[in-house]
Amino acid sequence: MRVFVTGATGWVGSAVVKDLVAAGHEVLGLTRSEKGAAALAASGAKVHRGTLSDLDSLRRGAAQSDGVIHTAFNHDFSKIVENCEEDKRAIETLGAALEGSDRPLIVTSGVALLAPGRVATEDEPPHPVSPSFPRSSEQTAAALAAQGLRASAIRLAPTVHGHGDHGFVPILIGIAREKGVSAYVGEGHNRWPAVHRLDAARVYRLALEHGTEHGPFHAIAEEGVPFKQIAEVIGRRLNIPVVAKSPEEAAEHFGWFARFAAVDCPASSERTRSQLAWRPQQPGLITDLDASAYFERGPR
Repeated sequence: MRVFVTGATGWVGSAVVKDLVAAGHEVLGLTRSEKGAAALAASGAKVHRGTLSDLDSLRRGAAQSDGVIHTAFNHDFSKIVENCEEDKRAIETLGAALEGSDRPLIVTSGVALLAPGRVATEDEPPHPVSPSFPRSSEQTAAALAAQGLRASAIRLAPTVHGHGDHGFVPILIGIAREKGVSAYVGEGHNRWPAVHRLDAARVYRLALEHGTEHGPFHAIAEEGVPFKQIAEVIGRRLNIPVVAKSPEEAAEHFGWFARFAAVDCPASSERTRSQLAWRPQQPGLITDLDASAYFERGPR
């Protein structure tokens, strides 16, 4: 297949591109920079110039493809409402370009808020859109699917780890360095599901190959890693105390990240594994965190 990938030079998207190319697919990767173009060419992909806000470039990319994988999203939380609107317009534009065909569209979502406190499965409805949670990627794809488009979502773990990670774990490491302690909330029993980026990338490819109608799919390798275990590795590697914080203390210690530090959001991928014959092969979060370069140069 010829696959148009947005976010093709991003943390997850770049792994998706490499997995697709290795499996024999032709990739058209969206990028706006010379550096991104060079990275795509080096990975064996073709370069498509544009941005998420350039709807014409999205239409052209989708029109040239046999399927679309949408991994791009602007994670600048200071402009989250605007970024979510941009994401919605991009998905609608990609869907319109695929309308009337059998070509699939796969978008990116998450599991963190699906079913706090219990194990979320693929049967959970997406988290409702609200002023506090304005992202509607999965809902937009579902609306397109209701119109007959082959659209579905990959739900990522809140922790997509691996070499070069610049997500939640490096944020925790940065906070621990700054505060001089590695903290967890309460007893630290709240669980974070996790997946290695290379395992997550394979879910996208398998969903594309096996059929989006079986989605949404959960890119979850570990159902739930206790937060305290993560804090303990960080404390040991930085040689700083590991301490418990009350919810009130956590708000001051973690700042804007306190909500994520306290969330208990285990998630299953049983249906995804069965439908896609997907088996995670990479190291788990604790092994990766303890043996990787996370602590060599600090947060990235």
